[in-house]
Amino acid sequence: MTNAVLESLKTRRSCRKYEPRQITKEELDAVLEAGEWAPTGMGTQNPLIVVLQDPEKIAKIEKMNSAVMGNPDGHPFYGAPTVLIVFADSSRHTYVEDGSLVMGNMLNAAHSIGLGSCWIHRAREVFESDEGKAMMKEWGIPESYQGIGNCILGYAVEEAPAKPRKEGYVIYG
Repeated sequence: MTNAVLESLKTRRSCRKYEPRQITKEELDAVLEAGEWAPTGMGTQNPLIVVLQDPEKIAKIEKMNSAVMGNPDGHPFYGAPTVLIVFADSSRHTYVEDGSLVMGNMLNAAHSIGLGSCWIHRAREVFESDEGKAMMKEWGIPESYQGIGNCILGYAVEEAPAKPRKEGYVIYG
C-alpha cells in the first residue's frame, strides 16, 4: 500500500545544510499547525513552541547549545534561518512524549511541503541554565516547562540519501 503520507514519511531526512533565505509565512504556519495538531496525553495540549527567525537570537541559542555540546565554536543549527523550540510541562507524566510528538509532526510536515528540517538536541540543558530560564521567563513560559527539542527549518541545499532499513526491525509476537 502506498499514499502521499507514507511516501513523505519514507523520504524525509535530516537536513544539515541550508540556503540562507528565510522560509515563507505560509510555510511556517503550516509547520506550526502540524505541531499544534500533535496528539498529547489526555488531550492536554501542554507543549509550547517558540519561533525564532531573528539571526541574532538564533545565534545566541546556537552558541548556548554548542557550549552544552562541549564545542563552543560549533554550529549545531547548520545555518537554518528558522528555529522552533518545543517546550512541554514537566508536571505532566507524558511531557517528553507530548513534546516529541509535536517535534515529529513538525519535521514530517516540513518535508511534506518542501522544507528541510532537523531535530537538534540539548534544548533541556540550554533552558535549565540561568540564561535559558531568563529567556523562558521573557517569553512567558512557566517554570515547570522543560525544553524538548529544537526543530531547525529552511530550504535544503542537498538531499541526504536514505539508509537501507535494518533486518529484524519488526518482531511479531
